[in-house]
Amino acid sequence: MAFLIRTVDITQSGREIVRDREIAQDTLTIGRAAENDIHLPDLAVEQQHARIEPVPGGQLQCEAVGTLGFTVDGRNTTSATFNPREGVELGFASYRLSLTQDGDGPVAITIQQKDEKPEGTDAVKGFALASALPSKRAMAWIGLVAILLAFLAVPIYTNLTRDRVKPDYDAEGATIMDASWSTGKLSLAHHGLEDNCEACHVDAFVSVRDETCLTCHEEIGDHADIDRQLTGRGPMSSGDKFLWAVAEAFGKEGPGNCTTCHTEHEGGGRMEPAAQKFCAECHDGMDARLTDTELENAADFGTAHPQFKAVFHPELGSDRTVRLSLDKPIAEQNGIKFPHDLHLSRTGGVARMAGNIGSKRGYGAALECKDCHVPTADEYGFRPVVMEDACEGCHSLVYDRVGDTFRSLRHGDVGQMRADLAAMDRAPRRPITTGRRRPGDYARGGRYYQDFGRPTRNYIAINQALSPRGVCGECHIPTSSNGRADVMPVNLRQSYLLHGWFDHKEHQQEDCTSCHKAETSKTSDDLLMPKIAECRTCHLGEDARKAEVPSSCAMCHSYHPKPMGPPEKRKDGKVKEVAVISRKPG
Repeated sequence: MAFLIRTVDITQSGREIVRDREIAQDTLTIGRAAENDIHLPDLAVEQQHARIEPVPGGQLQCEAVGTLGFTVDGRNTTSATFNPREGVELGFASYRLSLTQDGDGPVAITIQQKDEKPEGTDAVKGFALASALPSKRAMAWIGLVAILLAFLAVPIYTNLTRDRVKPDYDAEGATIMDASWSTGKLSLAHHGLEDNCEACHVDAFVSVRDETCLTCHEEIGDHADIDRQLTGRGPMSSGDKFLWAVAEAFGKEGPGNCTTCHTEHEGGGRMEPAAQKFCAECHDGMDARLTDTELENAADFGTAHPQFKAVFHPELGSDRTVRLSLDKPIAEQNGIKFPHDLHLSRTGGVARMAGNIGSKRGYGAALECKDCHVPTADEYGFRPVVMEDACEGCHSLVYDRVGDTFRSLRHGDVGQMRADLAAMDRAPRRPITTGRRRPGDYARGGRYYQDFGRPTRNYIAINQALSPRGVCGECHIPTSSNGRADVMPVNLRQSYLLHGWFDHKEHQQEDCTSCHKAETSKTSDDLLMPKIAECRTCHLGEDARKAEVPSSCAMCHSYHPKPMGPPEKRKDGKVKEVAVISRKPG
């Protein structure tokens, strides 16, 4: 069966637009859904409203398939059978479908939307709001002018006429309604500038300049000289050159400026660190572009990163340091004799003594790393080990008793120790413990026994204390200074890394000995720094899918380090790369 569907639309001027299409099928569907054969976009029409299909006798039947009915020549119904040759009108909400058929031709269905204009509209038109307002075209122009004034003219005018002052983080913004120009919230570090756009955007329609950033960040260190950075980055592609040319035409500074890495208006969280490729752009193959550099290439922590290099003291009694790769055998000469394995042993004399004095000093059944190494307040590193706090509980420096008071040698000052021992009274002294004799090294003449009863023995006691088997020589390396017994100066570093940093707080779930092999170290010459392989058990490059902790360069390195000192010169006269202090970003 064939149907000719004719849609009649009326334009605003009253002109009719007629569209015809033929459908050769037995059944027609009617509804609001677009997939219906007769689509009626009226909210009063159901998605699937009705169906027209032929029945015997050359007639058609219209059946409602939803919950709503329709009208047939003005009468409401849910089902109707009719002869199209006689003509019929079906009503669906505001639409009217006229069905006719001439002879054996197709059934013509004309679709028109009924004018829903209520009676008496002209009479009440004067009471409508539209009669008191300008036309829609006039309203559109008024709105456009208002927007231009409020969000364009006012901000630009107030920006051009404001007083030119030095950018100030705490100052109030002088540009009115500049928030309408913001492309997003500032990061937490700069959230105080939300209403002070001109603090950074000094000149209208000009990119933020480095000199503006440096008004607040004036003490920040340069990564390297800009010309040297550009050489290390290498030549740009033709596409990059074109993009930078366009950017510079709008006031943006060239590669290497602050905004190359630090982008704002990205959201109210913390400012995201630079991506790994930002660093690899220079440091991957940099030795071919900067032939005088001593820095090794690095592009990805998991696959292309050099072995760690540690700064340590190679000579006894000297504060000179060197920096070597951990791939090489390293013996640190810090002036201290300290066997970690002996102190961390779960059995033996140290563990027995720790158990005996545990209630007083807070020790457990045996010594642990935390008993001597105390974290700093921010838990980023550790405070220096203090002899009086960490060592004297076991290694007592008591040498005399006056009544109920015990006198101790002053640790850290050999000259003062000599003076204390030399100034002891001539009167004989009772031993600190009486009523029994001490065995072994604690007996008279033993390793830990000193007889200070007579002045003639005071100077002998001094030399005995500073001997390799004396109370000082137990931890320090004896030497002589101007013919007098002394000990080697102690040079203990708090940080062994120059170009990277490590946050112990973020690794609290790990045991100290999982990275620092202290339990097997028999001498303080061992440099207990983990190699890069230890870190790679968890940390791999930024894009590593199997890594427990995907790690970018910025996780361990700061782009703006502070100089450690003046540049060193090599034997060939060229300047070495500036060494920098390891610092946590921010």
